[in-house]
Amino acid sequence: MKHPLLTLVPALLLAPWAPLLAADLHVTTTGNDTNPGTQAAPLRTIQRGAELAQAGDVVTVHAGTYRERIAPPRGGESDAKRIIYQAAAGEQVEIKGSEIIKGWVKVQDDVWQVKLPNTFFHGFNPYSDQIRGDWFNSMGRQHHTGAVYLNGEWLLEAAKLENVTNPAGGEPLWFGQVDGESTTLWARFKAGDPNEQCAEINVRRTVFYPEKPGVNYLTVRGFTMRHAATQWAPPTAEQVGLIGTHWSKGWIIENNVISHSRCSGVTLGKYGDQWDNTSANSAEGYVKTIERATANGWNKDAIGHHIVRNNTISDCEQTGICGSLGAIFSEITGNHIHHIWAKRQFRGAEMAGIKIHASIDMLIKGNWIHHAGRGMWMDWMAQGTRITGNLCHDNTNEDLFVEVDHGPYLVDNNVFLSPLNINDMSQGGAYAHNLFAGRIESRTEAGRNTPYHPAHSTVVAGLSSIKGGDNRFYNNLFTGGEPAGLWVYDAREYPLHTGGNVYYRGARPYAKEQAPLLSATADPKPTLAVEGKNVVLNLTLGTEIRDARTAPVTTEMLGKAQVPGLGYENPDGSPLKIDKDYFGKPRNATTPSPGPFESPGSGSQSLKVW
Repeated sequence: MKHPLLTLVPALLLAPWAPLLAADLHVTTTGNDTNPGTQAAPLRTIQRGAELAQAGDVVTVHAGTYRERIAPPRGGESDAKRIIYQAAAGEQVEIKGSEIIKGWVKVQDDVWQVKLPNTFFHGFNPYSDQIRGDWFNSMGRQHHTGAVYLNGEWLLEAAKLENVTNPAGGEPLWFGQVDGESTTLWARFKAGDPNEQCAEINVRRTVFYPEKPGVNYLTVRGFTMRHAATQWAPPTAEQVGLIGTHWSKGWIIENNVISHSRCSGVTLGKYGDQWDNTSANSAEGYVKTIERATANGWNKDAIGHHIVRNNTISDCEQTGICGSLGAIFSEITGNHIHHIWAKRQFRGAEMAGIKIHASIDMLIKGNWIHHAGRGMWMDWMAQGTRITGNLCHDNTNEDLFVEVDHGPYLVDNNVFLSPLNINDMSQGGAYAHNLFAGRIESRTEAGRNTPYHPAHSTVVAGLSSIKGGDNRFYNNLFTGGEPAGLWVYDAREYPLHTGGNVYYRGARPYAKEQAPLLSATADPKPTLAVEGKNVVLNLTLGTEIRDARTAPVTTEMLGKAQVPGLGYENPDGSPLKIDKDYFGKPRNATTPSPGPFESPGSGSQSLKVW
């Protein structure tokens, strides 16, 4: 079945040359959701398409702005028989959790006011819904899941009404008050009369999110999705994103533009239960969460196996992508994630471009992450994880935080350019062929016992504290100068395993490192330039890079992580070998080049890295 606005067709009948007709529909348009969804009688809303769709169907959405929340009631039956939601090829389809608001009345100067009946919000009012939860830091004030936008840009929420009304000419702000009958919003708009422009406010908790867990095998592709009144998403509570999988299996989220979620953009995480936000912010509380999740189906057969690829994710104030327990065996690849936690109005222990608890056998590859509070944060149970070929820069805290993980996990072929590259509060990691243009920090964590698992499993094999060390560093470039380098591990209880590393500008090796190459090159510090749609790395290397004593990095070389007693291998249990570089170019089989680029040459060069 096919129609020009929303098409519902069997997947096997959808031909790539099938003609698609465009239309611009708004959520306020009334009429034809009672139609069957044929070409002659199309549907009006995506949600109605979701209600009709069965395994194997494709819901194709044509050009327009859809102001609705999609809660798919069912999923597909398998990877080969999924339900697909897609934007029509070449057409701009936008789904928003906001509504346009008119009727603003000027109060003074550039301050405007609007009053809405509470019935406008249909039972969920983001302007009385306070952001809260485990490990959330309000910084001494209230925050709400609502937001106000003018021409696509969101305003900061003011702590007090007088911050909006005085003084005149300040930064754009909004403030809201809710009583028993109405919601009043004040906003300082810097661009003139909001009634003559596009003023929007959050009204929906999410944009694409099932009401119940276990809605499996969905594909969501090609949409622009914005404006969600999402709650804080700690690892101990239900994690609702602008789009989220809600404790399901086998989603593909690809080629979307996702932005302006009050907290998180994409969630691959935890279901909700009566113990949400009762952990007392403790490790013990999260261990109990893991135990309950195991009883609730947390295993390789039922949960995870998602693919999140080639999306642009920005302007989310907690995470771009997050998941507690529910992201196991998933792939996050080729995404551009930026300006996460940019407004900095609140804090918490869950904020990063990518934040995963229990990244068991996950692949995080080829992402460009910048201007985030943290780039990537693997928190608890990073086991079998591979983080490879990512470009990270201008991240405030660090590019990668590994917290209380016991390994084995692999970090290879990455370009880390922020001042702090690795914040290591873990052990059992392997770092190979990376470019470290900043520092590494190492910390122990004796006060927390955290889980490790049998290979490729969610079963908890035991708990252990973090003594630090037991890492492998092979064939890396350290260009950050002093105090960069591996010397930070000199005092750790577990030793490092090292070889083939090159240190520039006074970066210092591990005290027990054998034959590190210390280069006298004056300034090989890399810089990054955005040239049109391309990102170019400018790098200067000396001829001495060819003298590094490298060897191929393999499962055999890496040995076993000490605490779990497991080797570094592929998710299917086969041996791994780092035989390709950042660009996918084959590496020299006997003496691969140190750093992420094979045979980079000497002197100044420019490399297109995105």
